[in-house]
Amino acid sequence: MPSPTRLASATAWLERLSHSRHALSLLFFASVLETLLVPIPIETILIPWMLAQPRRKWRLASVALAGNLAAACIGYALGAWALNTWGTTLIPLFGGQDAYNAFQTRMANDGFLAVLAVGIIPIPFQIAMLAAGSSGYPFPFFLLAALLARGVRYFGLALLVHLAGDAALSLWRRHARPIGVLGIVLFSSWLWLQFMP
Repeated sequence: MPSPTRLASATAWLERLSHSRHALSLLFFASVLETLLVPIPIETILIPWMLAQPRRKWRLASVALAGNLAAACIGYALGAWALNTWGTTLIPLFGGQDAYNAFQTRMANDGFLAVLAVGIIPIPFQIAMLAAGSSGYPFPFFLLAALLARGVRYFGLALLVHLAGDAALSLWRRHARPIGVLGIVLFSSWLWLQFMP
């Protein structure tokens, strides 16, 4: 557990950041980076920030969600572009044309739930973005699933902060890892059942 001095300095840093005119732009950019590249969940910044600035929690959740959706659009486009550019190289990685066609069918049938699950549990969202784009999964459904999944995460955090106040931080610290591990196990099991012969 961080010392009181470290918590006080983190709170002071968040206070200074929240009064900056660039604060929300930085949060948007951090959310884009987290979705596309950085394997560190945005919640590590978002939860303490919401606790330090409880009146802004809904706005912070909205900005984080907007950054995530912007990155999701980029990731979807990258998945589609990669398949169009290197399809002859990538399709054998799926096990050949027949296996890839089966993957596309499964994505068409269960893609919404897959994107929704990946968006809620704390595993890299890049998997859902690239798979949806490369399989040609309908973009509006992909975006709706991303909106619902990440909306549940970010606005759920804001609601937790609203209801639990300072207890939210200790609650998050105590249960974030077990929930993340359980989510990864469940998602991996679902992938195994869906995509393995």
